[in-house]
Amino acid sequence: MTNTPANKTFFQDGPIHQVHMEQLKRAELFNGRAAMLGIVIGIITEGLTGAGIAHQIGLGPLVDGYTACHTQFLPFCF
Repeated sequence: MTNTPANKTFFQDGPIHQVHMEQLKRAELFNGRAAMLGIVIGIITEGLTGAGIAHQIGLGPLVDGYTACHTQFLPFCF
């Protein structure tokens, strides 16, 4: 067998792919745990302060405008 670049990548693709999948699995596990923690903190904060999650992250005026539009408090809708 010759030592061509295609031949080298054939033997290296397996371990590289395995390492990449392991890193991806760890990253997704961390992201999922962080998202769950964020939602729980948001719900607890909503219970304590009365401000919804949208208001906590700064989207309150957008949500209020949407609500006012659909309850006919505004003469126009955006």
